[in-house]
Amino acid sequence: MTDLSAHPDQQVFHEHRRLLFSVAYRLLGSAADAEDAVQDAWIKWSAADRSQVAGPKAYLTRIVSNLALERLRSARHQRETYVGPWLPEPILTGGDASEAITDAESVSMAMLVVLETLSPLERAVFVLKEVFGFSHAEIAEAVERSEAAVRQAAHRAREHVRARRPRFTADPSRQREATERFLTAATGGDVNALMDLLSPNVTLWTDGGGRVRQALLPVVGAATVATWFAALGTVACQGIEPADMRAELVEINGGPGMVFSGHERVIATITFDFDADGRITAIHNVANPDKLQAVADGTTYDIGTQ
Repeated sequence: MTDLSAHPDQQVFHEHRRLLFSVAYRLLGSAADAEDAVQDAWIKWSAADRSQVAGPKAYLTRIVSNLALERLRSARHQRETYVGPWLPEPILTGGDASEAITDAESVSMAMLVVLETLSPLERAVFVLKEVFGFSHAEIAEAVERSEAAVRQAAHRAREHVRARRPRFTADPSRQREATERFLTAATGGDVNALMDLLSPNVTLWTDGGGRVRQALLPVVGAATVATWFAALGTVACQGIEPADMRAELVEINGGPGMVFSGHERVIATITFDFDADGRITAIHNVANPDKLQAVADGTTYDIGTQ
């Protein structure tokens, strides 16, 4: 990656780089694609007549939004033919996300899965309006649509997300405690302890992408999911014996999660969705090695919205 802060005339872009990544990642659900979109935005910014740019933040957001939309549209067919459930590429997070519940929720694995069901335009409008607080007029300019079209897309997207992503006031400390207890129970093979943590209708989504063996359909129900995870401490995973497996509690996509590694590589990440009582309602398990590079690199992203 080019050192964008090395020259004074590049400082403006550097100041907005974190924001641009935050927008692109929420639009694409991929850290690698988001980084590429930001780099392409830098190329366009370098070639632009910057003397004509009144507001760099809005201008750069427009550039990266359009680049992300292009990538999103071209990726639709790829994702339609994906083997098994498609989950976003997990990222290690820190900074504002751990303190601002709204920021964390908007980048959670569960929310990104819901955003994946929107059209590219609806997704862009929702992210820019609901997450980053841009006006309909600013978004219309960014996505090159009329303001009326943007308002319609915003309404559709908001209703769609509301229907599929009920909001709970989840206490972060309770989430962390449940995650710690889950790790202890799973590595100890304690089915009963796992059952206590799971909602009766909990759903496990596993993403191997056809690269590694995972469930091709969602695993539903507390008993089935508990049995699945209780086996972690007794069976080899991707050729790695339980004794050689290491599990670490980390912050992933704005919430508590786990990274499993062994033989000097990351094997999988696990994140959770909780109900108002702190019980686990959904588990997202990413094991596709193509989606684990950002976590393996150890980069911590600040995905705040300011």
